[in-house]
Amino acid sequence: MILTEDQLQDLLDKSLAELPRGTEWGVTLEGSIAEGFGNPSSDIDFLLVGRSEDDLPTMPSLLFVDGRRVEIRTRSVRQLIDHFRAVEKGAKQPGRLSEDLLNRCQRLLHSHPLRGHALIEEAKAVLTVERFRRITADWWAHRARQSLRHAMALLWLGEGDEAADWTRAGLVQTVKSWAAGVGETYLEPKWLSMQLDRAGRSDVRDRYWRLEAAAPAPGDTDAVHAHLADCLGFAEDLGLTGVPRQPERVTVERVAGITTWETGDRIHVLRGRRDVFALGDEAGAVWRSLVLGRPLPRVLATTARTGVTAPGPLLAEFLRYGLIRLAWKGGGTITPSLPLAAPSGPVTPPPSTARPLLSVRGAAVGGPRAVDLMPLPADRFAAAAMSLVWSNVVVENAVEDLTGALQRGQWRVAETTARRAVHAALRGLFSAHGVNPLPADTDLARRLDLLPSDTTPIGEHADDLLWRTVDTQEHGDVLLTELRTFIARVRGAAGADSFPLSFESADTWRATLELGYDWLRIGAHLDAELPIEEARDLLAGHGTQPHQAG
Repeated sequence: MILTEDQLQDLLDKSLAELPRGTEWGVTLEGSIAEGFGNPSSDIDFLLVGRSEDDLPTMPSLLFVDGRRVEIRTRSVRQLIDHFRAVEKGAKQPGRLSEDLLNRCQRLLHSHPLRGHALIEEAKAVLTVERFRRITADWWAHRARQSLRHAMALLWLGEGDEAADWTRAGLVQTVKSWAAGVGETYLEPKWLSMQLDRAGRSDVRDRYWRLEAAAPAPGDTDAVHAHLADCLGFAEDLGLTGVPRQPERVTVERVAGITTWETGDRIHVLRGRRDVFALGDEAGAVWRSLVLGRPLPRVLATTARTGVTAPGPLLAEFLRYGLIRLAWKGGGTITPSLPLAAPSGPVTPPPSTARPLLSVRGAAVGGPRAVDLMPLPADRFAAAAMSLVWSNVVVENAVEDLTGALQRGQWRVAETTARRAVHAALRGLFSAHGVNPLPADTDLARRLDLLPSDTTPIGEHADDLLWRTVDTQEHGDVLLTELRTFIARVRGAAGADSFPLSFESADTWRATLELGYDWLRIGAHLDAELPIEEARDLLAGHGTQPHQAG
């Protein structure tokens, strides 16, 4: 680890001094430092374990000790045992297994006990490391399978660039599945380069990086076909099943709650009894031609007879909005997802002409005397606002991680972390325009066509940053400077330029909590989906940290 035992014990003593007295804890270090990763910007993650019969707060407390950021989490032994049992129970359906739950268990199993070792080991004993490896490998394999199937379908729909992005996601998920099987179960992908180095299979590592480097340039459809084939071959060699290159296995299916209404020549599609999509002439012609339940190649052949040019991208648009779904014959609905990202789901395009709709400080209005109706449902308004706040917290965290990676010369980590910052900033921009649920991270830059045309330069800037590589300190410094410029640009467009520097100090973290709490109260009142489960503890504490000394 990058810190010695004495340093950790000293940090722990100083951290515990800031917490309320009266509880005896077992303490273990978890997270990237405990895993043997980390850099000067990495959190010190202490998990305090007690024998309380009550559920202890999920949300961590953030402390600033000797220039380090320390996160304190608490769990009872019963809670930890329940987590492990839930993972074991959920292992039968890896597609439904909670990522957050899996991550909590992984962190504990690979943690470094500091005090009360017997208490920590009592919880760990419920699930063996070997069994957890298999569960995690299967979890990643399920996601890889879904991403690669989705990429295959998108390629047939004429969405080559989007297919390339999902191929890239599937490639990462494939190698993470393999790595988990050999013991590298840490979920966060930013340390993948170090995990592959440590796994001891240079042939797998080198082949992965060759495929990663060979990702095709936008617009090169032939290269996307070749790259997908290479990635499917790699996945098969690593033991991933269920992804033969057979597009006829993909079928176009009906979605529950979708109904069609026609008025004159206009097709209206109702989604879930609350959203209405009006289709243009060409989109309506393609929609009318659909015969659901058939293989995708046959559906495309039918839509081609409508005379509409390139019907495939229109089908892809229906898919994004949740108006149709794709399934794999014998394998259920294709549901690609990206771990450690916003939950996936049907995209809802912004319905408003007032742009942007939201800022971190409140809704946009037309003037001092305006009484404006927001052109989106109240629960989605609140969810988008909370997502806007949370995305900016993620941006702050990612920039800090990038700074630390550059200080340690961790070039691969720096590249991954910079992409995370770009994606989080774009999530904030979409949220400010009322888009909720959000597109997948891999799709954000391309889906800026949903937003006003003045955001196009932001998309071009994002595309440039997402393809940046770092192999020297000079390249890293340039990337960090340009990333800060990009973040400022996005925040200006999203009404978030006044967002506090969350992790700079205790005061800025307090300001972030207060800002988040204002939006959370509205969201809770409307039963809107919270951006993270830990937000419930912020509500319960009326905007304060759960482990605050009185």
